[in-house]
Amino acid sequence: MKIVKRDGHIVDYDPEKIRIAIQKANTEVRGKEKVSKEEIEEIIKYIEDLNKRRILVEDIQDIIEEKLMEFDKYQLAKKYITYRYTRELVRKANTTDQSIKELIEGESEYWNNENSNKNATVITTQRDYLAGITSTDITRRFLLPEDIVKAHDEGIIHFHDADYFAQNALHNCELINLDDMLQNGTIINGVMIEKPHRFLTAATIATQIILAVSSSSYGGATVSLTHLAPFVRASYEKYYQKYKKHNMPEEQCIELAKEDTRKEVADGVQTFNYQVNSMTNTNGQAPFLSVNMYLGETEEYKDELAMIIEEFLNQRILGFKNEKGVYITPAFPKLLYVLEEDNIHEDSKYWYLTELAAKCTAKRMVPDYISEKVMKELKKNEMGEGECYPCMGCRSFLTPDRTMSLGNIAKAKNYEKGKGKYYGRFNQGVVTINLPDVALSSDGDMDKFWKIFDERLELCHKALQIRHKRLGNVTSDVAPILWQNGALARLEKGESIHELLHHGYSTISLGYAGLYECVKFMTGHSHTDNGVGKEFGLKVMEYLNDAAKKWKAEEDIDYSVYGTPIESTTYKFAKCLRERFGTVKGITDRDYITNSYHVPVFEEIDAFTKLKLESEFQRLSPGGAISYIETPNLQNNITAVTDVIKFIYDNIMYAELNTKSDYCQKCGYDGEILIDENLEWYCPNCGNRDHNTLNVARRTCGYIGSNFWNKGRTQEIKERVLHIDNKVAVR
Repeated sequence: MKIVKRDGHIVDYDPEKIRIAIQKANTEVRGKEKVSKEEIEEIIKYIEDLNKRRILVEDIQDIIEEKLMEFDKYQLAKKYITYRYTRELVRKANTTDQSIKELIEGESEYWNNENSNKNATVITTQRDYLAGITSTDITRRFLLPEDIVKAHDEGIIHFHDADYFAQNALHNCELINLDDMLQNGTIINGVMIEKPHRFLTAATIATQIILAVSSSSYGGATVSLTHLAPFVRASYEKYYQKYKKHNMPEEQCIELAKEDTRKEVADGVQTFNYQVNSMTNTNGQAPFLSVNMYLGETEEYKDELAMIIEEFLNQRILGFKNEKGVYITPAFPKLLYVLEEDNIHEDSKYWYLTELAAKCTAKRMVPDYISEKVMKELKKNEMGEGECYPCMGCRSFLTPDRTMSLGNIAKAKNYEKGKGKYYGRFNQGVVTINLPDVALSSDGDMDKFWKIFDERLELCHKALQIRHKRLGNVTSDVAPILWQNGALARLEKGESIHELLHHGYSTISLGYAGLYECVKFMTGHSHTDNGVGKEFGLKVMEYLNDAAKKWKAEEDIDYSVYGTPIESTTYKFAKCLRERFGTVKGITDRDYITNSYHVPVFEEIDAFTKLKLESEFQRLSPGGAISYIETPNLQNNITAVTDVIKFIYDNIMYAELNTKSDYCQKCGYDGEILIDENLEWYCPNCGNRDHNTLNVARRTCGYIGSNFWNKGRTQEIKERVLHIDNKVAVR
């Protein structure tokens, strides 16, 4: 007989454990209330005579209680129930206590590598993790039903960000309405911040807003440089009037004002970058920030916007100095560069910005590229018009279907009737389904696969509803910067945010992972085969979307399918699959599973074929996804980069190039830091293996990580193949 423990693990039946448990309770009572050895053996024999192949440990305990009462040992039964309850509390407390001990003493591989942008040894990060451990404990014991916790523990689904879930006020990520806050003022920590009168001030206030907003949520935030552009003109006018007052010639006034404005833009961008990278929010890290560069967002201030974009790119190409004073690649802010008619052709007015972006990508891995052309084909509002807008954080895209008919439910002061509204919108959270587990659980039986798929989707749905309902209790007072002072809304004090959770104003994400392994197990083919594998892969994606659409129609909640950036969970899912199904060649024999719909990292494929293929799957990830190609050092081959950029514009909505950008502080080597057969990072020049003196930047799953990774993600990085060589790209 096998015993199924509370955490899902299966162990051999051991009658001695029953004897010990009853005897411990026996010592707490006297006289006739004690149970005899013969009665204990009778209970054990009753359990064994059930002839169960498997039995839950809770069922055994229920039987013991019932049998004790049958023997009229009511006081003993009460003591046993108390013992059982106490053991449960101790078991759960010890799990939490052990996690805290391992974190503080630096013994935990999980906490040391949980987030590649957090250093678990520093106090600010530890404070966040300590709070997170407590939140996770509360979430597991009080806030989630047992079936969700069990499915999460077994890697069947992943309930994201349980370390923030105990606070009902926290949502995932957002597009900050910086325009409203700068133009109409805001309040930070009870201090009124009025409209700035120059670019440098606006850039500084923007960073203060970003810090406050990112401290009131747990995901990524995005701002648009378009919202800073009017203040460049304000600075220019200030300088122009200064020189005009001195009766200087018109041409000289203009030239000097332009020169001063360029200097202020450079200073403002530098201040912005320094602030964002040196500040630490309540999550124990620099704000997880993306910066949008979209010329098409403005006609009036397009030239001013171009000036800001140029400065951001130039400063990112230079990089930020590390503690040794050497320029390295920073993780944030992530840059989003929108490709459009005004910048995609050599004869376009702003082609020089695209060339600069290509140089920046070759050296610093950013910006990432959004195709206005493809996005407008995929993202249609209720009028059938295509719209283009940035993602929240690294990949979350809001759906646009009701952006014009929402009305101004957020009461934003910059709302324009009849125009789509994106800034101020947000995501409620993510629950991810483990697709390889669905496949392996079906044992390759197609009918069984779809049945299990339905069951797992309903588990995800139930978990997402819990996320939604928890946020539904929030009033605007819990985070005034978000809900009262313009970042997401301008609600009244005490007003509920409930309406903002409906009608398409915010999204909630059905994540998925491991499409490749799922398809491979069920069909024997990769989803890249342009045949039966691809056909099945697209069918799986469509099934996810059908489920989200059904829930959305029934509940007026904007469920959306999301290609999850599973950083540490890729390792957890892989381990859980191996525990549940053993080693299945090509499916569970690695320490990671493949992110979202991606071509597996080890599969040989050229850049253009990969992007074209993945574009078909990306359109079925309307809640967010990003594609990438892995490249060698292309700093001396910018033509290859611009060739890829042009291909992105014509073929895929959102993509990036993964270059390498490393530095060894011991010997000064600035080539690629490598990974050995034991998955340890080392400098190939001097052999240095000290993480504290190695600066390594790698794409993790949409964003750049720089604090190293767990074993599974490290193996995935090691096995990545190049998708382009160092020659001029040919489509």
